[in-house]
Formats: sequence, C-alpha cells, structure tokens
Amino acid sequence: MNELARYLVENAIIDFDGGITIEQVRQYLRDEDSRASRALLSKLIEDKGVDDLMVTIADCLKEYIRSGINEQIVREQLITYSES
Repeated sequence: MNELARYLVENAIIDFDGGITIEQVRQYLRDEDSRASRALLSKLIEDKGVDDLMVTIADCLKEYIRSGINEQIVREQLITYSES
C-alpha cells in the first residue's frame, strides 16, 4: 500500500475545473493595484492568454501535494510565474 500511495502522489495531475480567460483574470485583479498583479497581467498579455499560466501553475503545485496547497502557495507560484 505504501508504494502504491507513493506512486499515486508522485504521479498525480493537478487540473483546474473550468476554463478561465484573461478577461476573468483582469476582473479578479481589478481591485488589487500591486506590482505583482501588474506583472502577472503583463506576462499574460505577452504570452497571449492564460494557457501557459495554467499548465505551469498546475505543474509547480505538484511539489506541494504532500505538504498541502493553499492560497499563499498559489500566490507565490503566480508571482514566480509573472517574474519568469
């Protein structure tokens, strides 16, 4: 059971229910006038959408499956993505 559990954790895939558009991201960030939110929007415009963001964030969050994923972890990953 331990090996099976380890295998499943190591090979889990994170997906997000439903799609999100750059317009929706703008709506979520509209009241937040921070350097991080502006950088993220700039990166998304440069990337021509949110597809790369969603794949990258899902992949990065796999690292936190064992310790837990929370809003702070996701925020840190969004900031890292926007700075890349």
